[in-house]
Amino acid sequence: MVVFPVILCGGAGTRLWPASRPNSPKQFLDLVGELSLFQETARRVAPLTTGGGRLIVVAGESHRDAIVQQLAALSMEATVLLEPEGRDSAAAMAAAALWISRQAPEGIALFVASDHHIPDAEAFRRSVMTGAPAAARGEIVTFGVRPTGPSSAYGYIEPESDGLAKVRRFVEKPGREQAEAYVRDGFLWNSGNFMVRADVLLGELEAFAPDVAAAVAGALPDTAGDVVRLSDAFLHSPRISIDYAVMERSGRVSVLPVDFRWSDLGAWDAVASAGSGDKGVWIGAKGDTCLVRAAEGIVVATAGVKDLAIIVESDAVLVCSLDRAQEVKALVDRIRQTSPAHAEGRSPVATLEEQARAFDSWMRLAALPLWAALGVDEDGGFREALDDRGICTSAFRRARVQARQAWVFSVAGEAGWPGPWRRLVSEGLDRFEATNRRPDGLYRTRVSTGGETLDDTASLYDQAFALLAFAAARQAGVEAGRMTARAQALREGLATLAHPAGGWREDGGHPYQANAHMHLLEACLAWEALEPAGVWTAMADEIVGLARRHFIDPAGGFLREFFAADWTPAAGEAGRLVEPGHQFEWAWLLTRWGRARADDPWAAETARRLYEAGQRGVDASRGVAIDELDDGLAVRSARARLWPQTERLKAALILGEGAPDGHAAEALKGLRAYLEPFGLWRDKQDADGRFVDEPAPASSLYHIVAAWVQLRESMGDGRPAPGEA
Repeated sequence: MVVFPVILCGGAGTRLWPASRPNSPKQFLDLVGELSLFQETARRVAPLTTGGGRLIVVAGESHRDAIVQQLAALSMEATVLLEPEGRDSAAAMAAAALWISRQAPEGIALFVASDHHIPDAEAFRRSVMTGAPAAARGEIVTFGVRPTGPSSAYGYIEPESDGLAKVRRFVEKPGREQAEAYVRDGFLWNSGNFMVRADVLLGELEAFAPDVAAAVAGALPDTAGDVVRLSDAFLHSPRISIDYAVMERSGRVSVLPVDFRWSDLGAWDAVASAGSGDKGVWIGAKGDTCLVRAAEGIVVATAGVKDLAIIVESDAVLVCSLDRAQEVKALVDRIRQTSPAHAEGRSPVATLEEQARAFDSWMRLAALPLWAALGVDEDGGFREALDDRGICTSAFRRARVQARQAWVFSVAGEAGWPGPWRRLVSEGLDRFEATNRRPDGLYRTRVSTGGETLDDTASLYDQAFALLAFAAARQAGVEAGRMTARAQALREGLATLAHPAGGWREDGGHPYQANAHMHLLEACLAWEALEPAGVWTAMADEIVGLARRHFIDPAGGFLREFFAADWTPAAGEAGRLVEPGHQFEWAWLLTRWGRARADDPWAAETARRLYEAGQRGVDASRGVAIDELDDGLAVRSARARLWPQTERLKAALILGEGAPDGHAAEALKGLRAYLEPFGLWRDKQDADGRFVDEPAPASSLYHIVAAWVQLRESMGDGRPAPGEA
């Protein structure tokens, strides 16, 4: 007898607005303790998997990140079945039952809601084990909670007798008087939780809801993995609850009376009754009795009030009498008509035009002046990072930062910034040439601030940025002849890094990688715009050919990072790494390359698929692109650095083809969350939304400026992106 707990994550918890909204429904909130209801449920049922079972979660795609992150926080594993669109409980349960039947034909599915509160987990598990033998015999065993009093918030079950018994009937939520009668007559609250053998449920669905069974059979892929996406065949299932599809029609349904404390926490009065729903800072006068939840940074003060729910979020406030908590749903319906964003939990996003103006001002009046003044040493070399006092604590200079900063000020000058950009570019590249150039024409990785060699290796990544810097300087009219000569010598030096299987080798632990080639492609396109139909075009085409044959997964449409010497995916976890930021960055580059090749159709289609893969790495709750996915496009690292936000914006803009949509506005909003008013920025955001307190890295300015330039082009100021004619 093997038990497979199935957590169903549907429902929006509308009566718990404004804390619960579609982007953050109640099951993922800490309503009655430090853990979310979903986490409490997972912890409650996980011990039942001993003996070969496995935890299963069924949810919509929009909740994938929350599920993966909250399970990871508990160090728990599960199989997550993702619905392309909710089709009510019958289809969700059918999908789980079908998955279980493939692992253990007579495995018992224990269906539990993700948002119920059951404080005594051990009592719940004892009830499951009491009902398991009946489920193993082929009965559908539902749990009926003995009422603690009449309630119109729950449905009821009438059993035929005491103990485990057949169900005489299910009844909907009654009025107060009818609820009192039900309690007197021995009815039980319908918890909605039940257990059944997987093959039995599938058989009942075939008999009573064959359209549901057929749709799910066509939607569940025969693939392994912790996260499984149900195909669009799932959408053919009718919307029907398991109650109407099976429970009210099957002759196999029994009810097991249980006495553990249970609540579906359907409204704020239920949360108040749980006794631990208060959150945040509340200062109340003597005798005040309320449920108060205050968002971080907000203080709630009360005097002379009783029996109220006071729920304060950053963008919305609810004050209601606890005995009228059921009316919140009607209030939300009215709010949805006047302000959908507040009803759904979407912060109103300023238009792209409004955000673009603010971003442009920040760039010209804060970031560029600050880094031009405090980000440069007296000898012309660029500093690695600045803390919030404007001080650099790094005693070294990396080649990539020197080249990137020279590029930044070149394109800033091209964009009309009136600062001392020409001097900064000229002196910075002269110092770079003096301290970093090797005899073979390549550039060493790291030197001290005094110019002493710290790391003499020449990485392909650094050479790509040197080429890009030289192209931008020549485009801006800074010593054009010298820049061309430097680029030619560097290109010839790259021959020592050429790989017999195509492309170029990188230095370090991953010699065969996509990232360095991506930036080399960017540099080649910049030079191609200056010297059309030459060696730079051939190099760009070689890199794109490598991406087409090897970097981009032909089935999944996403781009991998690391490879073996024959350009097949690297072994182990390295070969499975998928970075959302690089999906966006390659989408941007391939669009530019394709346009330079008479609108190459492969490039356009591939860029779209890469963008869609990158979007799978956008955390909707934070509005940012995270760092890492795996090759199943499941979250591997929920940390979110600054640079993927810029690449998301660039891709959204360029794929908008002159008419940027809401994706660009959302992406720009996500980027601006990292920017400090005075010209610095945060680089790393943890999964909980907190930024890491550390100096602002100069290397990020390249990404920010690239997004700024693409934004200017897409908004129609007539200036092409760097490297475009």
